[in-house]
Amino acid sequence: MSSAENNRPLSAWQIKMHEVIFEADTAPGKLFDVLLILSILASVVVVMLDSVTWFNERYGTLLYTLEWAFTILFTVEYGLRLSCVGRPLRYATSFFGVVDLLAVIPTYLSLVLAGSQYMLVIRILRILRIFRVLKLVNYLREAATLARALRDSRRKITVFIFGVFTLVVIFGSLMYVIEGKASGFTSIPRSIYWAVVTMTTVGYGDISPQTNLGQLFSAMVMILGYSIIAVPTGIITAQLVRDRNVKVSTQACSSCSGEGHDPDAKHCKHCGAAL
Repeated sequence: MSSAENNRPLSAWQIKMHEVIFEADTAPGKLFDVLLILSILASVVVVMLDSVTWFNERYGTLLYTLEWAFTILFTVEYGLRLSCVGRPLRYATSFFGVVDLLAVIPTYLSLVLAGSQYMLVIRILRILRIFRVLKLVNYLREAATLARALRDSRRKITVFIFGVFTLVVIFGSLMYVIEGKASGFTSIPRSIYWAVVTMTTVGYGDISPQTNLGQLFSAMVMILGYSIIAVPTGIITAQLVRDRNVKVSTQACSSCSGEGHDPDAKHCKHCGAAL
């Protein structure tokens, strides 16, 4: 059975709702995106202000009311998204579907876990509401280009990270031999920690070479670190330049809500459903 045969048929209002919620090439769609972005930012601000003790003491009731208002709003939005796609389960298990769920679950869980012995748990759950800010990524079209560049560069980045890991092991081991325990390099793992801090030019200063040879070697590692930091930036930038002329439409699949299709695409590249 093909993937298209598993699609749930959509009514006229569901198709119209899908255009408004998932696409941004119409006036209602753009307005929906703008209003939702403002709501997400406002809800994150409410969570941040709620963590400030003096603000919570003065405006706790207002913050509590606003929190429930945003929770109900995002719950309705989540339900509408599930109702206007042909495969609601596929959307619910996608990245943004999970983020949408994480944005509302903590508030409802706080009702079930009410009680003084659970106050610490509730406070931890409240932090999960910050995940709402991740929903913003879904409305930044340029994020798709960046994500594609990162994905296409993953093999080069993996090789680069492996090379850096090899270097810090070698540099840490050499510094352990040069300085030894008397200078604080008590073990190879601790020396590797020094190599990581030095190569990334962080320089905490909690451990440093004391001998002339060790300081000379440390200076060489620092200089090398500056050149290494630029490598992943160059790799990703080069990939972004290659993808600069790649055009995609704003149309989202009504079946799986997948995006990033070619302007002349007739079928979804994620599930095969007709666009």
